[in-house]
Order: sequence, then structure tokens, then C-alpha cells
Amino acid sequence: MTGSVNADVRVVGTAVERPLRADARRNRQRVLEAAAAAFAAEGPAVPLDEIARRAGVGAGTVYRHFPTKEELLAAVLIARMETMLAEVRAALAEPDPGPAFYTFFVTMTVDAQDKMDIAEALTSHGIDIRAATGEIAGQLKGALADLLRRAQEAGAVRADVSVGDLHALVIGAIAAARAAASGDVPRVAGLVADGLRPRPGGSA
Repeated sequence: MTGSVNADVRVVGTAVERPLRADARRNRQRVLEAAAAAFAAEGPAVPLDEIARRAGVGAGTVYRHFPTKEELLAAVLIARMETMLAEVRAALAEPDPGPAFYTFFVTMTVDAQDKMDIAEALTSHGIDIRAATGEIAGQLKGALADLLRRAQEAGAVRADVSVGDLHALVIGAIAAARAAASGDVPRVAGLVADGLRPRPGGSA
């Protein structure tokens, strides 16, 4: 699943560049979408020239917006996180907190597969993930905490579950699915989610 990034204004170092023209914004978005699809299908090693071909733009257009593979990877990662933030906010607007939480948990786990691959690729190139995604990551964590709290207050999720637990369970579900013959992440995520439900007759 892909997301959109703010292409109007970009900050380079301490200088703010002029807003991109409409055609430049469209090209940048096409590159991001093509890169997200390519990374999801084949992993972060896809060459920039191949991404340009899939986006239907010249290689120079890709390099103009993203001079390095690391910059493109970071932009795709942030776009995925922005999409996830929009999804958790939509879940917060749902009237029934329980189903909204569990639906989002499975979605978050499925989306996290590609996000983890991109993050690992960036880390391997010495990129500080926290520095690159700090603002959006903070917003996402806060919104997820709100979604979890609403579900707990509605009695749909165990009271002893934390946001940190959710992140650990997402990573565990992906690892378990990859180890299984089927590789069915949604199914494994659903099984893990069942463990978050309050125990009959228990306090949690």
C-alpha cells in the first residue's frame, strides 16, 4: 500500500527549496508509487533506472528528485507511515472501537512487512531511521495509543497490553508467517490478535 508525501516544499539542509511545479509534483509522486510497488515485489535492491522505467519517466527525473537510493527508500518509508497514520485515524473515527482496533492491527501487520525491509536497507547504509522518520513516527505512535486505549475502555482488548507490546507482536507475527510454509501474514496476524482479547473470567 502506498501513501503520498508532501511534495510542495522540500527542506535540504537548512534551506527550503521553492515549491515544486504541478508537473514536477506529479512526476515525483509517480516515482514514489513505482518505487513502492517495486520494493514490495522485489525488495529494496531494485535499481533506480528500473524504477524510472516503471514510473514512465526518464532516469534524470528520478535522480533529480532522489539523488540516491537511500533518499528514495526514506521517502517511500515515510509515505507508507503517512498512509498508516491516515488508516489509524480512520479507525479512530469508527463507532465501534473493538472491531476498528482488530481490523487495523491486521492491516498494520501486513503493511509492516515491506516497511521493515525498507528500514533494514536504510539501516544497512548507515541511515538513522529515528532521525529520518521521527515526526511521523511520533504521530503514528500517539494515534495507535489512542486506538488501543479506546478498545481497552470498551472491553475489547486486554488492559495489560501496551503500544510496545503491539509493535513486538507485529514483528513476531511477520517472523512467524515467514517461517511458515504458507507465508500467510494476515492469517498469522489474526491468530496473534486473538491473544489480545480479554480472557473469560479474567481481569485482563
